[in-house]
Amino acid sequence: MALGAILSPGIGAEDHVTVTPDALKWMAPPSLPPGAKLAVIQGPIDQATPFIIRVKFPADYKVPAHWHPATEHVTVLSGTFHMGLGDKLDPSKTTALSAGSLSIMPAKTNHFGPLLATGRF
Repeated sequence: MALGAILSPGIGAEDHVTVTPDALKWMAPPSLPPGAKLAVIQGPIDQATPFIIRVKFPADYKVPAHWHPATEHVTVLSGTFHMGLGDKLDPSKTTALSAGSLSIMPAKTNHFGPLLATGRF
């Protein structure tokens, strides 16, 4: 399953950025349980500034409850992502987001994501 995330207090591209899928550099994100892969497309991901990433999750992966310091924009590129709001992971309180779906959450919104299918974001 893949997720494209843009975290932003306001996106404004200052430089032209073009990225092809084969140019992405995938890594294991230290802030998530083992199994996820992340590729940074633009910006620093450890600051409350705009950035764009791609994330891959294996089947049945669980994204623990967390929040971000900036608004988060999520687009499901493939698979199905089950996203829920709250400070505790609860699979019974999720919305299934299939490929093409998107979610926009204000800064500091607690959310989680049990994944019931594989895909890319």
